[in-house]
Amino acid sequence: MPAPVCVARIGAAHGVRGAVKLWTFTEDPLAVKHYGPLFTKDGARQFEVTHVREAKDHLVATFKGVSTRDEAERLNGLELYVPRESLPETDEDEYYHADLIGLAAVTTADQPLGKVVAIHNFGAGDIIEIAPPQGATMMLPFTNAVVPTVDIPGGRVVIELPEEIVVDEPADHPGADTR
Repeated sequence: MPAPVCVARIGAAHGVRGAVKLWTFTEDPLAVKHYGPLFTKDGARQFEVTHVREAKDHLVATFKGVSTRDEAERLNGLELYVPRESLPETDEDEYYHADLIGLAAVTTADQPLGKVVAIHNFGAGDIIEIAPPQGATMMLPFTNAVVPTVDIPGGRVVIELPEEIVVDEPADHPGADTR
C-alpha cells in the first residue's frame, strides 16, 4: 500500500472561534476540502474541513469539532495526510514529492550521492534533502538547474551540484590541512 501523502500543515490559531492558518502542498490550495477526511501521519487523529478560505499567503480553515481558540492552538504544527489513492493521477512528466523519498541521488556523472530523504519548503521554494551514506545531509534547491532529471521508474534523481557545494573528501592523514 502506498504511503499517505502530506497535503497540508496547520499553523497558528486564527481568531477566537477555532479557525487555523493552513498551508497546503497541493497545486490547487482549496482542493484540500475535497480529499475527504485528513489525518495525522500515524492515523491517530482525523480532521474534516468544514470551511476554508484564501488569505494572503495561506488558507484559513475550520475543522469539525474544533470551535475554540485553545483547541485550535493545540493543532499548530500538525501535518495532515490523505491516502495516495485520494489524489488525482499524475501526468507522465509529473510526480508527487512523496514519490521522490527513497530514490537514489546521483551526480550528472552517475556518481552516487545518497538517497532522497525529504522535500522541504520553508517559504523560499522547494529544497531537496539528500542523505549520503555517511555524514550530514545535503539541502539543495529543488530547481531544474540543480535537479535536471527525475527518473521515478529508474529509481533516481540526477543532481547537478552547484559550484558552491563541496563534497567532503576524507583527509589522507590525521592533521592534514583540508582548507
